[in-house]
Amino acid sequence: MPRFLIAALATFFVMFLLEPLVLGLGRLLGFYAIVGERQCKVYMLFGKVITVLDEPGLHFLWAKMGVKAPIVNWLGRCHEIDLRLDQEYIRSTPVNSEEGAPMGIGIWYEMQISDPVAYLFKNADPRGSLAANISNSTVRCLSNMKLADMLENRHHMSQTVRDEVSATSLEWGYRLGSIYIRKVHFRDAAMIKGIEAKVVNRLRQVTSAIKQDGANQVSIITSSAERQAAIEFAKAAALRPQIVGAALEKISQDREHPSERGRHHAGAKERILAPRNPGRAGTRPGQSGCTGVGRFARGE
Repeated sequence: MPRFLIAALATFFVMFLLEPLVLGLGRLLGFYAIVGERQCKVYMLFGKVITVLDEPGLHFLWAKMGVKAPIVNWLGRCHEIDLRLDQEYIRSTPVNSEEGAPMGIGIWYEMQISDPVAYLFKNADPRGSLAANISNSTVRCLSNMKLADMLENRHHMSQTVRDEVSATSLEWGYRLGSIYIRKVHFRDAAMIKGIEAKVVNRLRQVTSAIKQDGANQVSIITSSAERQAAIEFAKAAALRPQIVGAALEKISQDREHPSERGRHHAGAKERILAPRNPGRAGTRPGQSGCTGVGRFARGE
């Protein structure tokens, strides 16, 4: 049991205490250096660049620097540079259109360090200089454009600014990525209010025109329907005498008029009720004194 505790304590001491001390001493003496992903290390000694490590991984400095490796961390300097893609947005760069309207342009751009040595020594503030260069190029290239083109052709404006800035950015160690004009706006408050008033008035005019056009369409449909109804009623009124005349003509062509047929039935009824021989006193049993029934039945 004591041996197990001794081994555990020794392992803890070596792994958690001795190992960091040994690795730190090795880095301090320049035995090795570790470069992370999208990272660069520039070693300088006596004002000169000795080596640049831009590949991620483990590097042995003795093989790259020779005898300068043990003293570079003591007498020299190591610059750690971030090579990741960076983004920045410049708000409301003032420009004037061809019509004299004060406009503001918002520019979004990407940048990445391509030359660490140029980034460190060719410009004291490369990031600020790049932003100022993009702003100046925007004012120089996009001023005096027509207002309609400035509000519509953002892709062409972005390409123009990028072509203007790319050459200068490479001299400062930057590789310029995408440049995009994200926003074009008016800077004068009075002009903005005037434009808003014009837009509101125009919307009111369009709305009233739409309402009037709808009312006109309804009136046209209503008048057309009334006209068609009047035509159909006139046709019906014109056909009425013809229909009534045809009906009367058909009635007149019948064999016997209903009034004559009624008088015929009345006369037959009178003949049924009148006796055949009114002066004859007696009749035989079973013999009727009226013979009109048989005649009426025979159609006489």
